[in-house]
Amino acid sequence: MTDPQLAHATEFGRMYARSLTSPPEVPSITTVIGQEAKDLTGWAGHMAASELIKDTRLNGAVGSPADLRALARHASSAAERFRDAAAARGDRVHAYAEQKALEVLGQPADPEGARQVLSQHGEAAYADRFDEWWELYGVKPIAAEVTVWNHTVGYAGTLDLLAEIGGRRCILDFKTKGLTREGRAKPMSDSVVMQLVAGFRAEEMLVDAAAGTWEPWPYADDDPVLLAVAISEAEVVPAQAQPECLRPHWRKFWALRQVWEHSRAVTEAGRPLKPIGPPPVKVPAGV
Repeated sequence: MTDPQLAHATEFGRMYARSLTSPPEVPSITTVIGQEAKDLTGWAGHMAASELIKDTRLNGAVGSPADLRALARHASSAAERFRDAAAARGDRVHAYAEQKALEVLGQPADPEGARQVLSQHGEAAYADRFDEWWELYGVKPIAAEVTVWNHTVGYAGTLDLLAEIGGRRCILDFKTKGLTREGRAKPMSDSVVMQLVAGFRAEEMLVDAAAGTWEPWPYADDDPVLLAVAISEAEVVPAQAQPECLRPHWRKFWALRQVWEHSRAVTEAGRPLKPIGPPPVKVPAGV
């Protein structure tokens, strides 16, 4: 995940402000999508068990309840550590993609520096595969890391890339993926379609974060290609969001936005249940 200037971490999730000096007002696209409940307990349990099995300290801990508890506590956070490591890797890959686009656009950029950061983490292959895809598809960037706003529904977000590919204007979202057992990029979630269509439905785009200057979204009347691009060490796999799927995914996004709003209202309403004591004892008349 990138870190746009106007994005803020709040108790209600990631939210966007209108300028560097104004408070956050609306949820991010990813925060809205995150309202959809997903049961990851099975995956978390598998990660914890795998971590424990591979721990070289396990044999020595047998027979010691204290040592076993310590190993169990460490293993229980395996899923969280995996998630954080994947997010950091995604940030590094996104940074390289952004620097690559900015360089082509003639803006201040340091793609070699971003590549070196990847290399330091043993991730240079991501940059190699990205470069191969960039050349093969003839990507012509228009703008990178574009922050957009929708007033009607109430959300904001940052698009990874606007570009022209094959003579068509495209909105692109990059997803850093691991590999399957067959050595292919892992498939992307269908929720990326909501992310793309929410970006397409923008009403404004940011011009100056410090001044809080915005301008109308110039692509509202276009018919862009919405592309989700999976970037892995072995390959880059672009996939187009199918036009006939956009409306139902947009309606789902709208519904999740309402869930976020009502969840915030419930939280702000305060403590919903208050303990009460028994009713007062009635004293019989004449006593």
